[in-house]
Amino acid sequence: MQDPNFLNQVLLTFTNSFKEHREDLSAVMLTDKKYLWLGSDETSSIERLCWDNHNFAQHKQFHVAEYISLAAPEEEEIDIEGIDHNGYYLWIVGSHSWKRKKPKPKKSDAENIKRLTQVKSEPNRYILARIPLVDGELHKCCPHPEDSNVQLTAGKLEVTQQGNLLMEALADDPHLGFFVKAEIPGKDNGFDIEGIIVYQHRIFVGLRGPVLRGWAVMLEIEVESSQAGVLSLQNISEAGRQYKKHFMFLNGLGIRDLCLHGEDLLILAGPTMDLDGPVQLYRLRGGVHLQENVLHSPELVQKIPYGNREDHAEGITLAQDLFGEPSLLVVYDSPAKARLVDDGGVIADIFKLG
Repeated sequence: MQDPNFLNQVLLTFTNSFKEHREDLSAVMLTDKKYLWLGSDETSSIERLCWDNHNFAQHKQFHVAEYISLAAPEEEEIDIEGIDHNGYYLWIVGSHSWKRKKPKPKKSDAENIKRLTQVKSEPNRYILARIPLVDGELHKCCPHPEDSNVQLTAGKLEVTQQGNLLMEALADDPHLGFFVKAEIPGKDNGFDIEGIIVYQHRIFVGLRGPVLRGWAVMLEIEVESSQAGVLSLQNISEAGRQYKKHFMFLNGLGIRDLCLHGEDLLILAGPTMDLDGPVQLYRLRGGVHLQENVLHSPELVQKIPYGNREDHAEGITLAQDLFGEPSLLVVYDSPAKARLVDDGGVIADIFKLG
């Protein structure tokens, strides 16, 4: 039975060089009513498609290393898990997570059991960055379109031995510090960022994990330019910390993406672990004006279909500018084979947004 909120499908067409990564889409953002920005959790680039005759095409790839310095070679993935647009900046965030090797079908049981002992961290994953975005193009530095005396500059959160300033600040947190210091992989309910929104001068990032006794966590931070190309954290909490924590009850699910709708937060929620399970969309009214030390219960808006080891919703963005009514575009990791099109395309879904 078809979902009554299902509205349409739309084709996303990529060049052949990106064809293999159309199955790894992990973040999406629509800007200027025509540009669709996407991230993959297996690359260190940002992809841009353009609205073209009821579908998205004209693929252009932007290498993040051309705009900000990376902590490791470009060949090592950033694991982009969130994209947002605010003012004249495109913001991206990596997973900030450790990862565990997974078993492979061609290897023996003994080899695969050994693989499950192998855990590592990759420096490029600890990225939270902004890149100037003007007229659909990314820039390392450019004049502000409304004030030529102001320069827009690319920058990233300062790198440290712990990954970056955010991880350093969280190391002693009473809720999250254990997960940060224990180096628990993201898909083992470890620390794992998925989703970012920027509202005025504040940044919100959602955590896929850890989920604490059924409660998901969202972090709020503020940054400022401390030197060329480098962003630092400001003290914003009542306790003098450089972050605020917000606790959400999402029926035991973790946050898989965030999307701003007015001053409400739309939260895509899904399993923390590597498994098939419920995928649900929640609305937190006034979600950009949250107090600390409050438990929140967002309202369930929509259930998103999922498959058997396929069709895992990973990214959401508002799409009403294209479809004439409140709607949401959803992209999937591990899309079903029926979504794959021979010319390098993959099909995304459009749902009505109540």
